Amino acid sequence: MSQPAGGPTEPVDAARVIEPARGWLPCSDRSLERDDPLPGTAGYGERWFLVEIDGAWGTHAFLQSPLEPALGRALVTRIESAGIRPLAIRRTGRTAHERRAQASWRWAAVDARPGHEQIRWGAVSDPAELLTVPLDGAGGEPSTEPLICVCTHARHDQCCAVRGRPVVTALALAHPDATWECSHLGGDRFAATLILFPHGLYYGRMSAQEAPALIDRYRAGLIEPGRFRGRSSLPNVVQAAAAFAAREFGDDRVDAFAYRSWTESAGVHSVYFDHASAGPAPASAVQPVTVRVVETLSEPLLSTCAATTARPVRQFRLDSIDRAVPAPEPPLETPVEPPVE
Repeated sequence: MSQPAGGPTEPVDAARVIEPARGWLPCSDRSLERDDPLPGTAGYGERWFLVEIDGAWGTHAFLQSPLEPALGRALVTRIESAGIRPLAIRRTGRTAHERRAQASWRWAAVDARPGHEQIRWGAVSDPAELLTVPLDGAGGEPSTEPLICVCTHARHDQCCAVRGRPVVTALALAHPDATWECSHLGGDRFAATLILFPHGLYYGRMSAQEAPALIDRYRAGLIEPGRFRGRSSLPNVVQAAAAFAAREFGDDRVDAFAYRSWTESAGVHSVYFDHASAGPAPASAVQPVTVRVVETLSEPLLSTCAATTARPVRQFRLDSIDRAVPAPEPPLETPVEPPVE
C-alpha cells in the first residue's frame, strides 16, 4: 500500500516542544485532550500465542520476567517466526507468594481470522516445554468462552497500569475465569486498552464502569462502537472502514461486515465489504458496501509517556459510503501498512 497521503507537517524538531511547553501530562491524558480518533488503531495479529507468566514484567514481558531470558528470547523467536503474535498474561489480584509459586504455565493458541475464530488452552509444568507446544494449539482443549485481556504493562507505559488496573479489577469481579492482565497491546495513549478473543476486538479508553457491559455485548455478538478500535486480523484502513460502516448503518454485530478487498487511489482508500442483513435471511440479503476512507497524518504528537520526540501518526476519516458497488477482484497479496501507534 502506498504511504499515507497528507500535506506537509512541521519539522519534528519544531514540534518537540508543542505539548511539553504546557507541562508534562500522561500520554492518555494528552490523547483525550486532542480527541485522537479510535477507529483503525488496533494492533495487527491474525493468530496469537498467549503464555501465563506470573510475577513482575520488565519492559519486555518475555525477556524480563520469571522466565529465563534465553528461554524467553527463544520462545518469542519461535512464535514470531511462525507469523504469530506473542502475548504474556497473568491473573490479577494474586499475592507475591502466589506468583512466586507458579507451578503450571498455561498457554492459549488463538486464531482471530474471520471464519476461523478459536481458542485452545493447554499447560506445561516446565516452561522449557513451551518450545515444543504446537503453536496452532493442537492437543489443547478448545474453549467457547471469551478471553478478556486488559493491558496493565506498567514498565512499558504507566498509563496502561494506572488506567488498566481499575478495568481489569472490575472485569475480574464480573468475569473471573475469562479475565487476564496482559502485556503490551499497542496504543498506550488509548489506555485503558483491552482485546477480546477469539475475534481479536480492540477497545480503548475503557472505564471500570463500562467494562462489564462491554463483555455482555460481546457475548451477545455485538461490538461497542464508541470504544471500538478495530479487529486485529484486519489492516488499519480496513478496521477504520468497518467501524465507519457499523456507525453509518447502526449495525453493531461483530460479523455484520465481511471484508472483501481494498484499493487506493490519490490518498483515498476504497474498502469493499459484504453486509449481511440481521436475522435469518437468504443469501440474497447480503449486499455489497463500499466505504471510502481518507488517510491523513496528525500534527506531531507524543504517542507514549516515554516518548521524547513528537511524531505524526496515521488517522482516518470517512469520505463516503455506497451500497451496491461490486468489489473488484481481490489482490493477490494483502497490502502491508505502517503501524498506527
